[in-house]
Amino acid sequence: MSDFTSNFWPVFITAISLLGIFGCALLLWRTSKIKVESTSDGTNGHVWDEDLREMNNPLPRWWVGMFILTIIFALFYLSAYPGLGSYAGKLGWSQNGQYDQEVADANKALEPLYAKYTAMTTQDLAKNADAKAIGERLFMNNCSQCHGSDAKGSRGFPNLSDKDWIHGGSPEKIKETITGGRIGMMPPMAAAVGNAEDVKNVANYVLSLSGSMHDSGRAGLGKGKFTACAACHGADGKGNQAIGAPNLSDNIWLHGAGEAAIIRRINEGKINQMPAQVGRLTDAQIHVVAAYVYGLSNK
Repeated sequence: MSDFTSNFWPVFITAISLLGIFGCALLLWRTSKIKVESTSDGTNGHVWDEDLREMNNPLPRWWVGMFILTIIFALFYLSAYPGLGSYAGKLGWSQNGQYDQEVADANKALEPLYAKYTAMTTQDLAKNADAKAIGERLFMNNCSQCHGSDAKGSRGFPNLSDKDWIHGGSPEKIKETITGGRIGMMPPMAAAVGNAEDVKNVANYVLSLSGSMHDSGRAGLGKGKFTACAACHGADGKGNQAIGAPNLSDNIWLHGAGEAAIIRRINEGKINQMPAQVGRLTDAQIHVVAAYVYGLSNK
């Protein structure tokens, strides 16, 4: 990867760009110096297929002039805008800067539209048809890629339309999650639980908490070993939203159900991250999309 981030590439791009421009200028100059004696019929004497002759006409002056103007324009353009490797250009333009400016202008233009919504509570906003329509579009553009267009999620991406919340489903918590994002981390617990048989027993005990199919004998043996997990998930396995520990007793599995999936989580742990939307969305937009998400599970 370092081969593509070294100082060689900016120099290489600069050299290719300038050599191309000066090469065109040199070609034009050399062409203008070449004199070919013409025959009486106005050709240069080259004949192909017995009757195809090359005319000895000079380049039109308007074409030569336009070619020269193009070369001059290219030099001025590359001095004003980025195009020569890492050189930023005299005007300081960048695509990121232009994008940020356009987003800022759009947000400013939309401020009057969102002004009436920022004064409303999340609960009232979730019932407002116009606000819901805007919130749905914001959700589709920024959240549906992970949570799905119906907000029901998929493996590794929580369902936002039910009552199962890892970090809490209150308006304040939803807004906090959207704004700052979340990082969920379960460390590998196999060493704390015991050997491979103990891990399998604990997995069956976890399945028993939600009434899922399990080996009751192994579940009984795993109950005592579950204490290693109870620090986060609680002695009853109902989780702890304050630290983002999921409820293990509701038969809702974010990373897959069944004995094998739970054993894998105990052995390997898991890190899951939701990116922060602050900076991507304005405070008013976060307020509206939070109300939309809140309304999905509080119809």
